[in-house]
Amino acid sequence: MELAYIPSPSTGVVYLGPIPLRGYAFCIIIGVFVAVWLGNKRWIARGGRAGTVADIAVWAVPFGLVGGRLYHVITDYELYFGSGRNWVDAFKIWEGGLGIWGAVALGAVGAWIGCRRRGIPLPAYADAIAPGIALAQAIGRWGNWFNQELYGKATDLPWALKIDANPAIGRVAGTYHPTFLYESLWCLGVAALVIFADRKFRLGHGRAFALYVAAYTVGRFWTEYLRVDEAHHVLGLRLNGWTSILVFLAAVAYIVISAKRVPGRELVVEPVAEEGADAGAKADAGHKAAKAVKPAEPAKPAEPAKPAKPAAAKPAGAKPEDSATGSTKKL
Repeated sequence: MELAYIPSPSTGVVYLGPIPLRGYAFCIIIGVFVAVWLGNKRWIARGGRAGTVADIAVWAVPFGLVGGRLYHVITDYELYFGSGRNWVDAFKIWEGGLGIWGAVALGAVGAWIGCRRRGIPLPAYADAIAPGIALAQAIGRWGNWFNQELYGKATDLPWALKIDANPAIGRVAGTYHPTFLYESLWCLGVAALVIFADRKFRLGHGRAFALYVAAYTVGRFWTEYLRVDEAHHVLGLRLNGWTSILVFLAAVAYIVISAKRVPGRELVVEPVAEEGADAGAKADAGHKAAKAVKPAEPAKPAEPAKPAKPAAAKPAGAKPEDSATGSTKKL
């Protein structure tokens, strides 16, 4: 008897008149905005300029969406190019199907282009947006809930996910492990871990991003083990499980090697912002110096010379005095 479970939406689309609002796409869009918002705050805290993260995201996000879709279509090509399949469905991204590995890989290429155009080091940018990417994944996973996809093995746990039957795609009704919820919660923990470690150890030169990658792959490995959707297997392990192992080892190796080669954190992440700060500091210093110097007082105008008093006229009959002795000369 089913006592408790997580219900699934009856539909993944809500119509506003003729406009369809798809839950999967809506979750992806919200995730992108959250990632840019948090990345912008962290970038400014590192000495960058406001708006730079969004400018570079204009390159990174489209590349990431294309990369995520390509990875999904290539690794699950039989869903689109097999017998009775329509290859046009490969372009219907709103129906689900984004591979995080391809999204991060090609998204990094887009970010590199944007950083190069701005003269910004890519590792510093990656460190700033790493927790935001984890939050975006946490939000984006709820898109799988709307589409009733990527669930785990059957279970009767109180938090089991109820799935409706869909014979067209071979979906069997029942209650299953909500792997979308497991991964969403795990990504929230990864974001918190990266923020904490970055503050405590002042991670730089791409190490915060590498920590995000390493931590995410650990969670992805065990959620991948629970999933029951069709996937390619290599030596009994799902393809994404092997990818998680390889990416984890690469991320850990990067952290170790990078810490030895370039310890610490970048002092300048955006040269333009640094130059602007220097110019502003110089202007403030000059303004303060100008205030400190008092202007010289204007010279007082010279007072006009007083007119000499006219000599008093001598009375008639007065005898002239000798200029040398002052005595009266005899005539």
